[in-house]
Amino acid sequence: MNIQIFGVNKCADTRKAQRFFKERGIRVQFVDLAEKGLSKGELRSVAAKVPLDQLVDRTSPRFAAKGLSHAWLDANKIEGILLEDPLLFRTPIVRNGKDATVGHCPEIWKTWQP
Repeated sequence: MNIQIFGVNKCADTRKAQRFFKERGIRVQFVDLAEKGLSKGELRSVAAKVPLDQLVDRTSPRFAAKGLSHAWLDANKIEGILLEDPLLFRTPIVRNGKDATVGHCPEIWKTWQP
């Protein structure tokens, strides 16, 4: 099992995801989106399981501050925005190989356990 958690330390759901796997003795790789975003390949791998529009945190003040609240965003624009500013991702993004979730999804994570 190769678990990656993409998130930010101040996000409660990201901390819940980290705790979920730690309590089960599963090692994870944590990627702090404040320091490093997803690569184009990683984003496309996640988008194969989670629709791009669900990856954008439309409720964040950062989304509004960038003037995106009323913008029409197609898949190409969303991908570009997320690659440019990883703090616009809804967190946590949890990957297990080719599987991925966004948000707090312990019911799905349990199915990943060996």
